[in-house]
Order: sequence, then C-alpha cells, then structure tokens
Amino acid sequence: MAEFTINNKVHSTTKVSLFMANYSRWLRMGGDIRKKGKVEKAMEFVKKLKRVQEEASAALKKTQEEMKRYVDKNRKETEEWKKRDKIMLSTKDLVFKERPVRKLVERYVGPYKIEEVVSKNVVKLRLPSSMRIYLIVNMSQVVRYKKQVKEQKKEEKKPVEIEGVEE
Repeated sequence: MAEFTINNKVHSTTKVSLFMANYSRWLRMGGDIRKKGKVEKAMEFVKKLKRVQEEASAALKKTQEEMKRYVDKNRKETEEWKKRDKIMLSTKDLVFKERPVRKLVERYVGPYKIEEVVSKNVVKLRLPSSMRIYLIVNMSQVVRYKKQVKEQKKEEKKPVEIEGVEE
C-alpha cells in the first residue's frame, strides 16, 4: 500500500507522479492489466513517455536553477589568504567557561596567524594550546585582522562607584 501511495503521489519538483514519469500513464487501481495491444500503441506509448520525461527534466532543471539563485544570494567571493596572515577567530561556536553569559563575550578573538592554507575555504591556524579546538577552520569563522590606529587603542575603564558600592 505504501509503494502504491509513493508511486501515485504528484511530486512538487517534477509536477507528475513517479508512475506517470516512468510509464506515461496513471497508476491503475484495479482491473485486468494483461491486455494485448498493437505495436502502434507501443510506439505511441514510447513517444508519450519521452515527452513526459522531458517535461519532468525541464521542471527539475528549473527547480535546480531557482535553488542555485537563492543559494548564490548569500554567497560571497573568498579572500586570498597567505601563510602568516593575521586573522581574528569568531567566537560564535566557541565555549568559554569563564564567561557564562554569551552576550558579554567578544565576537572575535585573536589575532592569530595562518600556519597553512589547506584549500580555498579552509586554513590551519597557529592557536594556543589552551584553546583546545581543532586547528583547521572554515573561512566563515575568520576575518582579516586590521591593525588599530594609535588613537583607537582600548583603555580598560575603572569601575564606577555609586554610594560606596563598586559596579
């Protein structure tokens, strides 16, 4: 019964059922299927089958192009990376035990140096052993390090005292 249901269902991608795509006719629900036919009917059947398969192929190609278009919207060109380039590593997937509140963690940590360019989208980093993460990361996890301008240096601010209590 499950096989019948699957073969008789009209699929959203091809716009026809599996049975229709393979045999160019709808699946029969009963009756005698051993009827004798002529060769002309067989040739007509083959033509109809080819037409249905071409339509299904065109529908698949159209769906594939739509999917590619949607994926390419968010895709960007990768930067060229070299050995010893400095990068900042994203903290999105890192776990910090000393900082239990996620929103107070910096977005990027570093700078770290690239030890090796494995492929266009993957690099091996030189990380401290205290980080305990895999050294090979995807380019989506890193950004190029930009040196700070002298006037841009971060200063550690002293805690504010309000009525004798530090905050």
